[in-house]
Amino acid sequence: MRPNTGRPYHAIPGPSVVPDEVLRAMHRAAPNIYAGELHDLVDGLLPDLRALAGGADHVAIYIGNGHAAWEAALVNALARGDRALAMATGHFGHGWADMARALGIEVSVIDCGKRSGGDPARLAEALADDRARTIRAVMITHVDTASTARADIAAARAALDATGHPALLMVDAIASLGCDPLLMADWGIDVLVGASQKGLMTPPGVAFLWFSEKARQAARRSDLKTPYWDWEPRVAGAVFYHKFCGTAPTHHLYGLRAALDLIAAEGLEAVWDRHARLAGAVWAAVGAWGKGGTMALNVPVAAERGHSVTGVRLAAPDASRLRAWCEDQAGVTLGIGLGMAPPDDPAWHGFFRIAHMGHVNAHMTLGVLSAMDAGLKALDIPHGSGAVEAATAALTARGGMRAAAQ
Repeated sequence: MRPNTGRPYHAIPGPSVVPDEVLRAMHRAAPNIYAGELHDLVDGLLPDLRALAGGADHVAIYIGNGHAAWEAALVNALARGDRALAMATGHFGHGWADMARALGIEVSVIDCGKRSGGDPARLAEALADDRARTIRAVMITHVDTASTARADIAAARAALDATGHPALLMVDAIASLGCDPLLMADWGIDVLVGASQKGLMTPPGVAFLWFSEKARQAARRSDLKTPYWDWEPRVAGAVFYHKFCGTAPTHHLYGLRAALDLIAAEGLEAVWDRHARLAGAVWAAVGAWGKGGTMALNVPVAAERGHSVTGVRLAAPDASRLRAWCEDQAGVTLGIGLGMAPPDDPAWHGFFRIAHMGHVNAHMTLGVLSAMDAGLKALDIPHGSGAVEAATAALTARGGMRAAAQ
């Protein structure tokens, strides 16, 4: 039975923790949608969103979740019968490819498994083999929320450039935006997909597309877009409601403004560094536990792990047992091992995820790790000692907690 005192904590990879400032901004009467402060607020959001993505030419806002952004990206950038190449590093990479197929797009998948950030060499080879240049887009998930693997987007762009291939580079940044370094202009990304409920610390319901002028021109040949999904009116509409194809998501926009203000106050590079430090603490703890048991990080190579969420392996059914104990006895909810095994396979109970994205600090992450340590002991799951100490050492070694105290 979950404790009925204290505040429960959901250490899951979205919806992430919503800051009090965002909640307060949303707790207000409905605004005038025809003129005034809402219009001014949106005018201020757009340049800040373009800067957040690292220099986008255009940004469109949709009422929807990450899957809505997937579909919006596909129907604008591609046409029925087009060829696309997807490099998949987990459940969500395959999911985006499946959505493209359902829209009538022919997709070839470079399956890189569920434990690595991908293989740019295989991507380059596939592009070089496309001598007729029939591939219209390359689709990559920056951080796959399920496997927690992080792809090297700059290397993907280098593969396109080295082969002189004109395909659009389309990137899903739903789990990495506002958590991992993301440089749309420098990395030559043409279409970037995002959503509100992870690093942007706002409740689910708002999706984003950032796109280059090259992608905007390519969209002119699309025969898949409908009036609602068409990004052109959202960036060049004659009147305000064209930005949302109807009524704006008013309260989400106020919350998003507060979230972007929090990011600006901390500084985007400082936000990236905080996520790196917290991720390093989690990795250190899992490494310590693994020295006396079966626990291990899902992605072995540190450079290929996302900084927003960490996938963990543990002998089945101990992962599910630990998740249940943490939730019922400590009020901490860990993420399920999404897509790592079929739900009816006993192996499904050997995976879980620890999220450290968005509005999260050291005491929240250390609290999760301490609860897990207690659960491992209570359940007699074999594990090494000193995990919380290792996490603390990882935080202080990077100067994070020590610098804040000076």
